[in-house]
Amino acid sequence: MLRKLWPLLICACLALGNGAAGAADKQLRIGTLAPKNSLYHRQLLEVGEAWRAAQGGSGKYLVYPDGSQGGETDMARRMRIGQLQGALLSVVGLREIEPSIAALQALPLLFRSWEEVDYVREKMRAGMEQKFLDKGFVVLAWGDAGWVRFFSKEAALRPDDYQRMKFFAWAGENEQQAIMKSLGYTPVPLETSDILPAIQTGMINAVPSTPYFALATQIYTSAPHMLDINWAPIVGALVITKKAWDESSPEAQAALRSAGAKAGMQMRAKARQEVDEAVAAMKKRGLTVNTPNPAQMQEWQALAEKLYPRIRGKMVPAETFDEVMGHLKDFRSGKAK
Repeated sequence: MLRKLWPLLICACLALGNGAAGAADKQLRIGTLAPKNSLYHRQLLEVGEAWRAAQGGSGKYLVYPDGSQGGETDMARRMRIGQLQGALLSVVGLREIEPSIAALQALPLLFRSWEEVDYVREKMRAGMEQKFLDKGFVVLAWGDAGWVRFFSKEAALRPDDYQRMKFFAWAGENEQQAIMKSLGYTPVPLETSDILPAIQTGMINAVPSTPYFALATQIYTSAPHMLDINWAPIVGALVITKKAWDESSPEAQAALRSAGAKAGMQMRAKARQEVDEAVAAMKKRGLTVNTPNPAQMQEWQALAEKLYPRIRGKMVPAETFDEVMGHLKDFRSGKAK
């Protein structure tokens, strides 16, 4: 009898062994446009160490920096088909998953301070995270990367000055490109990795970018003029697929939550500090900072207010647009009191 049962016992042990190996060989592959060894890359590595320690076994956590997995729309697609389990994305990539997230980044000159950005994001966070979960993604961290400034080959101070220039525009953001064209601007859709060669060859001559990114990628060497206005905040998040989340152990999930929250705080705090440091570093290397006077700022504000009706219901769902405006109104009235 034992001799007859022996093959069954062997098969059972092999099945258990294969299951254990499968649990031990979990992988989290994370993509990002962030440069290698940057603040964002380092924070992703710390999240990975926490997950790997909690997951145990031979769990592998790999970060692909420098846009090696393609642009942000590419990374969103790769997560859907299982080639990546997660990504640190700006709104450009996040809106491929949940369009309403665009409300935090696509409204120019709306936010006057980081306090306003933080207030509105926190008010919307729970609802936004649920929307991502409904689409099959878990938000682990919220971050930002500074204010968008305009870097150009030639000096420019007024909105009209930029109408003679060719602007970098995110590939895939068709609504934004259509709005720009309707206002007399010339968008050139490209992936992030193409910005530097494009501005070096003259394919484009103006780039909306955060100072940190302009410094890290050396954009400012070919576009040595920066317009000193806070056009819009770059807001982002670290997300992983719900499938990868569900396959992680409870201990690993708890570690991801804790490490993600810590990473988000670090990214927000240090990124804001590095904006001024990046500008100072570029000025030492030849960057010219152009600051609009009050009359010129009024022109920029008028342009932004002209954009809002075009953005509402197109780039940003009308309901979400109205929600942002309501929270901002509440914040400002509270500050006044």
